Amino acid sequence: MKGRMVYMDEPGKLSMREYDLPETMEPGAVLLEVIQTNVCGSEIHLFNGHHPTMKKGGLGHEMIGRIIELGDGIDSDGAGQTIAVGDRVVPVYTLNCMKCPACLKGYPSHCEHSFTYFMQQDTPPHFHGATFATHYYIHPGQFFFRVPDVVADGEAAAANCALSQVMVGIDLAKVKAGQNVVIQGAGGLGLNACAVAKERGATVIVIDPVRPRLELAREFGADHVIDLAEHNSSEARVQHIRSLTDGWGPEVVIEVTGVSEVIPEGLDMIGVGGTYILIGSIGFGRPCDFDPAVAVRKLITMTGVNRYHPKYLREALQFLERTRDRFPFNKLLDRSFTLDQVQEAIEVSARREVARATIVP
Repeated sequence: MKGRMVYMDEPGKLSMREYDLPETMEPGAVLLEVIQTNVCGSEIHLFNGHHPTMKKGGLGHEMIGRIIELGDGIDSDGAGQTIAVGDRVVPVYTLNCMKCPACLKGYPSHCEHSFTYFMQQDTPPHFHGATFATHYYIHPGQFFFRVPDVVADGEAAAANCALSQVMVGIDLAKVKAGQNVVIQGAGGLGLNACAVAKERGATVIVIDPVRPRLELAREFGADHVIDLAEHNSSEARVQHIRSLTDGWGPEVVIEVTGVSEVIPEGLDMIGVGGTYILIGSIGFGRPCDFDPAVAVRKLITMTGVNRYHPKYLREALQFLERTRDRFPFNKLLDRSFTLDQVQEAIEVSARREVARATIVP
C-alpha cells in the first residue's frame, strides 16, 4: 500500500509524492492515518526559505491522527493510558531521548535528536517528521498521547504545537489571577494563549490588525482588543494599554506575531518588573532595534520559548477536556483544505486571511 505526501522540492515549490507504507513495524512504533493537520507559522517560514538548513522535504507538524497499526510491545501512550488500533492520538512532533545532555539538563525540547527525521522523507519509513500527508509514523520512544473522547478532532489538532507552546510561555511568565496580560497577535498561537491566560484569571488584552481575528479573540476570553487601524501608531497603542492597566502597564506581554518589529513596542508598554515572552519570532534574519536600557531600567525579564517538554502535550489535552464548554476551539480552524491545496493553505495563512488553516487528507 502507498500513501501520499506534500514535498517541498525547494522553498516556494511543492509537489505530491507517493511512498510505500511500511510492510513491517519496528517494536514500539505506531502508524497513524492523518485525520487533520494544520498550517503553523513554521511551515510559512520553511516555504519562504527562511530556515538556514531545512530547504527541502516534507512539511507539517501540527496534527491529530488515528492508529492503524501498532508495533510489538506498545500498548500505552506517554501517560500510561491503554491504546489500541482506532484510537485518536497526538504526537510530540520532535524526539525526546531523555538521555542526551540537553534532556538531562531539563531541556528535552532541545534534545540532540529532536529533528532526526525532519526533511528525511526519502528515507524509509518515509512518513516521519512531516504531517502534510495521508499517514504519519511514530518512532519507538517518541512521545504521543491518546485524545480524550469528548475532545473533537479539530479541537485537538492544534494541541501538539500551538496550545502546548503557549502553555509553556504562560507557565514561564507565572501568569496568575489579577494580572494584566497583553498578547501581540491573534492568530492560532494568540487565540490559544488568550484562553490559557483567561483560565488563569488574568485580564487579557489582544492586539491584531485583522478585525475577524479580534472578534474571535473576544470569544476566547479577551477582555479588550486593540485594532491597529484604530490605534495606528506605537505611541497610541502603548498609551491606550497603559490607560487599561491603571497607568502601570501589563505584568506580562506575549509576542506571537513572528514580526520582530513589534518587540520594541512590547518593551515600551510593559510595566516595571514585567515579563516579556517571545514565542512567534522563530525565523532567522529579521533583527530589530530596541534600546536595552528600557529592559534594564524597567527590570524586564525577557524569555524565549521554543518547543516544549512532552508533559505539556498531555496538559494541553487535559485543558481542552476541561474547558471544552468555555472556549470555541471548534472555531479556531476556520478554513479547510485538501492535501492538493497545501500551497494555497500556506499562502492564505501568510496573508493572515485565516486564524488557522487545516488540511484534511
